[in-house]
Amino acid sequence: MTEQHHLTSNQAATIESAGPSVLLPEKVAEAARVLRAIQDEMRVAVVGQDDIIAQVLLGLVAGGHVLIEGVPGLGKTLLVKALAKAFDGEFSRIQFTPDLMPSDITGHTLFDARSGEFRTRHGPVFTHLLLADEVNRAPAKTQSALLEVMQETQVTIEGTHYPLSAPFMVLATQNPIEQEGTYPLPEAQLDRFLLKIRIDYPTDEAEAAMVRAVTAMSVADKLDVAKVATIVKPETILALQRIAAAVVVDERVLEYAIKLTRATRDFPLLAAGAGPRGGISLVRAARAHALMNERGFVTPDDVKDVSLAVMRHRVRASPEMEIEGRDVDFVLGELFSQVEAPRA
Repeated sequence: MTEQHHLTSNQAATIESAGPSVLLPEKVAEAARVLRAIQDEMRVAVVGQDDIIAQVLLGLVAGGHVLIEGVPGLGKTLLVKALAKAFDGEFSRIQFTPDLMPSDITGHTLFDARSGEFRTRHGPVFTHLLLADEVNRAPAKTQSALLEVMQETQVTIEGTHYPLSAPFMVLATQNPIEQEGTYPLPEAQLDRFLLKIRIDYPTDEAEAAMVRAVTAMSVADKLDVAKVATIVKPETILALQRIAAAVVVDERVLEYAIKLTRATRDFPLLAAGAGPRGGISLVRAARAHALMNERGFVTPDDVKDVSLAVMRHRVRASPEMEIEGRDVDFVLGELFSQVEAPRA
């Protein structure tokens, strides 16, 4: 780890003393520097996916959950492990399968014959980063258990509520629904994800670098996170989230986010538009985007830059568009180009 990634006690204090009422320029600058350092550490393990790294980190700073879509073998698990190690967070992984039960996610109670009492065994959701791998292979009953965790950040076991540690984030991966054994996620659950990220095959150069890194002096077939340095603590992530929540949103920019959301409901090329949570998510993501770009205020470009990842899972293309082979990203691109952004 290079020297510029180290945090002094004063710099850490600048971040962790973040309050909701005052957003000083030095706090914004230091927060952006820490976020860049986390990205740099993640790049040590995750090769050729800089945009994906940035979007996942954006979701964490905004306090939201992220859905990642892509075929197997593109480094989704490695991505989450690298993020967890960079901020010393706890990490759990659940492989979703058709026979997965809700208790396999949340935990359960069991009878201890020695003590004669029931004990509660916590499930893998009691963590900071939860990787829900191939989430669209599990039945609806199991999905509903994950839904409570995502929305309430708590788990109910035998009528008792157990809060989860903060920060808490679900990073769910799904294979394209065209693949065998996959099912579309319920709309109510999709709406709980702040972002939907599409991860594609790496470029020629990135794939070559990945192959070199994996095969150099190794008998395994995968990269690891051993070289990723831990540079902050979970408390720093919480402070970064508070700073992001204090980023200023001008009324005209807020109205622009609402206008984009409402436009999805009347656009003829969309069969279903986004609900009110779409506008809320646009503002949350735009604030995090502004902070990552070292600004204490949101611009219309911040809203534009996050709009596709925020909206693509909240809308549905019309049957005509699907017949023509036009996906949701294409339709949203057409729509967003027609909504005028506020001028300075």
